[in-house]
Amino acid sequence: MKNKEKGRMRPARKGGVRGRFRPRFRRPKKEAAPEWPMRLNKYLAHAGIASRRRADELIKNGMVTVNGEVITEMGYKVNPEDEVRFGGEPVVPEKKVYVLLNKPKNYITTTKDERNRKTVMDLVKDASKYRLYPVGRLDRKTTGVLLLTNDGQLAEKLLHPKNKVEKIYHVVLDRNLKQSDMQKIREGLKLNDGMIYVDEISYIQGAPRSEVGVKLHSGRNRIVRRIFKHLGYDVKKLDRVMFAGLTKKGLERGQWRYLTDKEVSFLKML
Repeated sequence: MKNKEKGRMRPARKGGVRGRFRPRFRRPKKEAAPEWPMRLNKYLAHAGIASRRRADELIKNGMVTVNGEVITEMGYKVNPEDEVRFGGEPVVPEKKVYVLLNKPKNYITTTKDERNRKTVMDLVKDASKYRLYPVGRLDRKTTGVLLLTNDGQLAEKLLHPKNKVEKIYHVVLDRNLKQSDMQKIREGLKLNDGMIYVDEISYIQGAPRSEVGVKLHSGRNRIVRRIFKHLGYDVKKLDRVMFAGLTKKGLERGQWRYLTDKEVSFLKML
């Protein structure tokens, strides 16, 4: 990880992390072409309505019709010519869109805001004709890697705790981080909502000891800020430099790009 895209993480001292953080990549598998007839829950998931599990609940509750008939049967299959409706509205499988944004400060990670504050959707409004959703949240002051997509199934997969999706943050504190406090973080801290463990933590090479890199897989709300607040530190800047193997390399603040096919295949393998 780099210090404001410069320098490298300094290997930790005794008992710590050695070397740079390197996300592990596996060779992506080729994605099979859609097969028909298709299970109704899979059809709904491909349309961005919900994950397959959530789609089963919608079907069970009688909220989906096929060719005018309410379907509550689990495992029901449809063909391309069938008319599927959810809540009375036609369901058409959308082309999946995957957008990587380098989120700037002072943007809200939500699709809309009642107080008319700037949202990340303002930055990607020209990215797709389909409605995109942020995968997880970054708070208003936090910058960095944010994925947006209309693929509800993939989004749920990336956010589910069991999949342990890795995130790396560059943290700038109000004062130098003590070695003793770094060791406490490595060993795990008891917060008000339970224990929290990080995967790795290290100083940033070539930077003051108030700057550290943290790798973790927890998706708990504002968890990085809460870790340091628990030890009496104030986080002055927080930048997510990696999410699920994706980095903001080549993207200025506020810029976005589409994921490559290789990146999408990798995410689906996680």
